[in-house]
Amino acid sequence: MKRKIYTLIQYVLPHRLLSSIVNRLMRVENNTVKNFIINKICKTYNVNIQEAASDNLDDYKHFNAFFTRELKAGVRRIDSDEKSIISPVDGAISQCGDIKKGRIFQAKGFDFTVEELLACDKHTAKYYQDGKFATIYLSPKDYHRMHAPMDCEVSKTVHIPGRLFSVAKWTAESIPRLFARNERLVCYLETQYGQIAYILVGAIMVSSMETVFNGLVTPPYAKQVTEVPIIGNQNLAKGDEVGRFNMGSTVILLFPPGLAKLEKELIENKIVKLGEKIATILQ
Repeated sequence: MKRKIYTLIQYVLPHRLLSSIVNRLMRVENNTVKNFIINKICKTYNVNIQEAASDNLDDYKHFNAFFTRELKAGVRRIDSDEKSIISPVDGAISQCGDIKKGRIFQAKGFDFTVEELLACDKHTAKYYQDGKFATIYLSPKDYHRMHAPMDCEVSKTVHIPGRLFSVAKWTAESIPRLFARNERLVCYLETQYGQIAYILVGAIMVSSMETVFNGLVTPPYAKQVTEVPIIGNQNLAKGDEVGRFNMGSTVILLFPPGLAKLEKELIENKIVKLGEKIATILQ
C-alpha cells in the first residue's frame, strides 16, 4: 500500500518546479548553509569524502560543487586492457543483459523499446536490436562525474523531453517505461568497433546535466526532441570525463550485437566503480 501511495505521489508532483527549487538551493553560497547540507548528506548516505580531491568543505563554493567533486588522482584505476569496456561511473547495476527483439528490461515485468528510449527512427533502433545493455544507478553517495567507457568520438547528442520521476529501485519497479519517460540526453559514441549509445537519464531533484562537449544541457528543459550542438572536444580516450549530473541519476549503455560481452559478475544490484571492467570487446 505504501508503495502504491508513493507511486501515485510521483505522478502528481510538480517535477520541474521542485527540481528548479533544488537547483537553486544547491547553489547557495552561504558557508553555514552549504556546509550544513554537505555534512547532512555525508552522514545520511555515508559519503566517503576521503576520496575527494579536497576533504575541506570550505574549498567548495556551494553544495553542487561538492556533489560534482573531483576524485583524488589514482583513487579509481582505469582498466588498461585494450579489449575492456569500463564502467563509466560509480553506481549500482539496476539491470543489464540482452536487448531482446528491441526491448530493454527495466524491472519486475516492465520493459521499454530502444526506439522509445532513444526517441529515434526504426533504422537507428534496429542497429541495437539483439545487442546488450547496462543500466547503472547513481545514488546520492556516489561520485557524480561520468566518463567514457572506451576510446570513442562523440558523433551526435540528442536532448529528449520528458518527466522527472525518481529513478530509485522502487520507482523502477513501479512506474512503467520509467527511463523512456524521463528527460534525457542521448550521446552517440563512435568507436572502431561500432557505435554505442550513452544515455544520461534525468530525475526529480536531478534535472541538471552537462557534458564536456555540450556544456550545460539542462536546464532549460526540452520542449521537443532536439539535437544539441557539439562545441567541445569530441575525441575521448577510455576514462576521459564525459560530463556530470548536478545531483545523481542513471546512465544507460547500449551496445549493438557482436560488439560486447558483459562480465558474468555483472548482475542486478552489483556495485561498480569507475574504471572497473564491465564488458569485453568481442571483435
